[in-house]
Amino acid sequence: MAAQPARARSSSTAPLLSIGQVLARLTPEFPDLTPSKLRFLEEQRLVSPARTESGYRKFCASDLERLRLILSTQRDHYLPLKVIRGYLEDLDAGLSPTLPGGVTLGPTMLSVPRRLSKDELLREASASTSLLHDAISASIILPADYYGEESLQVLRALVELQRSGIEPRHLRGFRGAAERELGLIESALVPLSRRKDASSRAKASDMAVEIAGQLEVVRGSLIRSALGRLTT
Repeated sequence: MAAQPARARSSSTAPLLSIGQVLARLTPEFPDLTPSKLRFLEEQRLVSPARTESGYRKFCASDLERLRLILSTQRDHYLPLKVIRGYLEDLDAGLSPTLPGGVTLGPTMLSVPRRLSKDELLREASASTSLLHDAISASIILPADYYGEESLQVLRALVELQRSGIEPRHLRGFRGAAERELGLIESALVPLSRRKDASSRAKASDMAVEIAGQLEVVRGSLIRSALGRLTT
């Protein structure tokens, strides 16, 4: 996916976007996105924005969709960029690839992120106001004016857990465990974090996602092992 001159891609009716405009559209869904991260993704051959004659990067609508897919996959599935790059290369070749674990990404991955009001969130999750309040009090869901897809999925899970007698207050330890895992990740990133160049900061961001994914694998294995003891 080679970069094209900006004038070669400007025939579309949609205007090309600067880095600042891309950040303005994507940071509400991906708060950690920075200009350094965008440049790093380009260095890793995941996205190839056009260039003006002066060398400025310009992103088209398909670039924006591609970035949303990359960032969503990295965040939601904890996959390293080399795996995502291979997936995208197969897509570009007209194939129908799957990600590790059989994950497939449908068209919704490329759509505009959903923003749900409190009432919409409660309605779609079939949850009570008190359950959402308890989830916020237990720091499982953060309070917000609008909620995204992840909050909806968490609230739906809490609805099901409540039917088994598990309330948000029983899950307070999850926040503490998450903070401890964050401490482990921060410790592992110290060598990169000490460097001040943009490339190192972007690599640290990618490495953090990879480490989180590996911790998720270990956690899942421990839970499955414990479940096995319960049923024997």
